[in-house]
Amino acid sequence: MHVSDFDYYLPPELIARTPAEPRDASRMMVVDPGSGTISDSQFRNFPDFLKPSDVLVLNDTRVIRARTRARLERRNGTSREIEVFFAEPLSSGVWQVLCMPGRRIRPGDRAIFGARAFVGTFQESLGADLHVLEVQSAGTLLDLYGQVPLPPYLARTPTPADDVTYQTVFGQRPGAVAAPTAGLHFTAETLEAVRARGVQIATITLHVGIGTFLPVRAQNPEDHVLRPERYEVRDEDAAILQDALHDKRRITAVGTTTTRTLEFLMSNYGEIRSGAGYADVFILPGFKFRIVDNLLTNFHLPRSTLLMLVSALGGRALVLKAYEHAVCSRYRFYSYGDCMLISKA
Repeated sequence: MHVSDFDYYLPPELIARTPAEPRDASRMMVVDPGSGTISDSQFRNFPDFLKPSDVLVLNDTRVIRARTRARLERRNGTSREIEVFFAEPLSSGVWQVLCMPGRRIRPGDRAIFGARAFVGTFQESLGADLHVLEVQSAGTLLDLYGQVPLPPYLARTPTPADDVTYQTVFGQRPGAVAAPTAGLHFTAETLEAVRARGVQIATITLHVGIGTFLPVRAQNPEDHVLRPERYEVRDEDAAILQDALHDKRRITAVGTTTTRTLEFLMSNYGEIRSGAGYADVFILPGFKFRIVDNLLTNFHLPRSTLLMLVSALGGRALVLKAYEHAVCSRYRFYSYGDCMLISKA
């Protein structure tokens, strides 16, 4: 396996800079790995592809306003402006942060937010631009000074509209630094249509971290280390999924984050059990899926771990053929773009 096996050409103008309006107006490509067919549809038709016996699984994380600006005050008396990206809480008042630029930050240096309203102290470096920052009341800090962490490829400043459109309508649990983008297409009406078909809906939480989007630098993807991400599964949702497994009912995951969580639990415990922890499964072609049958997902960056996961479920050759069709048919790509449903009979 080589990282170039997951490459494709994307014209820059196909990167969606803004979401579809309304949410469910996006296009949806339907890929059937069994027959090898690729067809075009609309996301509004998504409920029609579900069976009454199916279970649909959503990720109910919410995106935090993780990107901030601060003044770095160094112990040697110098200062400069930096970006501080709050990646993950490590404990009460302690965060893993990504700083740009951040290579010369040392323990004891301080980050000043606003007019000294919040002061953080750097504890240690985790390599490259990652650091540990001790700062109190981070939630309030981010509410006051944070911005929605739009992906860099959007190449624009967040607007007030992004505070709404970069969240799913079912997101309830703050903690992600990027949206579970397959869920962005759903409206309250879509969810009601899914329930009206008799489909059960279960929710899990996976707080999307920066590890999902770090580039694969190893030539062989198997040498890449995927950073763990925090998950939680509640008792009632674990019971729904366990019953579906027992009855051999189809399970459709909304997004790669949902897929990773479910397959992590099955790989480690052989069942879906409630609880919280860190999911670290890296899904590549050849992976044996134990619970996820179908996947709704957006179109992902070349050479990314997300494209590798999709290729594992749909088949690399077929998925890359689907991506070629998407380019030729002028689908919109990435976070605010259109979606793909990998649907098995």
